[in-house]
Amino acid sequence: MARTKEFDPEAALQSALELFWRRGFEATSMSDLVEHLGIGRASIYATFGNKHELYLKALDRYERAGLTRIVRELSQPGPALPAVRAVVRRYAAESAAEDLRLLGCMVTNTATELAPHDPAAARQVERNWDQLETVLHTALVRAQAQGELPAGRDPLTLARMLLVLLQGLRVTGKASSDPARVRDAAEQALTLLD
Repeated sequence: MARTKEFDPEAALQSALELFWRRGFEATSMSDLVEHLGIGRASIYATFGNKHELYLKALDRYERAGLTRIVRELSQPGPALPAVRAVVRRYAAESAAEDLRLLGCMVTNTATELAPHDPAAARQVERNWDQLETVLHTALVRAQAQGELPAGRDPLTLARMLLVLLQGLRVTGKASSDPARVRDAAEQALTLLD
């Protein structure tokens, strides 16, 4: 007879996500995970696989939550350009906020820590960026169709610029204690949408 799990796998995955997001992959040991999750090493392996597999599952959870939020923000009825601007400004505000800036973005953190030498992590980061670019592109196409964005602007190129900006805001915010740096950069980039 199989034993029932004595812990909630979803809660444990969320807890692992929070630890990995705060510390990164390399600085988080299996012992750290055992202690933080409050479950045994064997249970972690049986439920999530090894540390790398657990990290990728946590990253996937993080990505889905973030993408769901952005899709919701950018797919509201009405004008699309104010929603795009609001997303950029939210990223800038979060990147400058003292309580959030040091965390950065788990996707961006993964891109800088693991993606250069970890093909699975690189694929996951690239997939996330493709999805974010698509959501931004769709919103900008809608803005152009509604007459909010000048006809001569290329929505795909602008979406790519915004994707790179958003990732750069996270990196810069994490490393800089000057909140004006990220806010000013975001506002300057938004002038390209005029």
